[in-house]
Amino acid sequence: QVQLVESGGGLVQPGGSLRLSCAASGMSFPINTMGWYRQAPGKARELVASITRGGSTNYVDSVKGRFTISRDNAKNTEYLLMGNLKPEDTAIYYCYVQRNVVSTYWGQGTQVTVSS
Repeated sequence: QVQLVESGGGLVQPGGSLRLSCAASGMSFPINTMGWYRQAPGKARELVASITRGGSTNYVDSVKGRFTISRDNAKNTEYLLMGNLKPEDTAIYYCYVQRNVVSTYWGQGTQVTVSS
């Protein structure tokens, strides 16, 4: 049974930091790409960051220089370190893992709120 368990969300002041984690279990095959989407109220879902098994990363322009995605392949776990957080980063963050082209799994979502 494939499971993705997210943690690390919460309330933080502008300029603060949070680290999200996403642990995948029940995977029978190596994971290709891992990453994070977010969805803010009234906004479309947005791909925030992704990382391949080989470590190649991509970020949406608005978080470049502030967020860092990483992964621990041995643990099938991915992380999103979010620094210099801004109110516009407020959203529900969803992790995903892509086992292959046709198999993608999603976490339950974790709320990140950036507010004074």
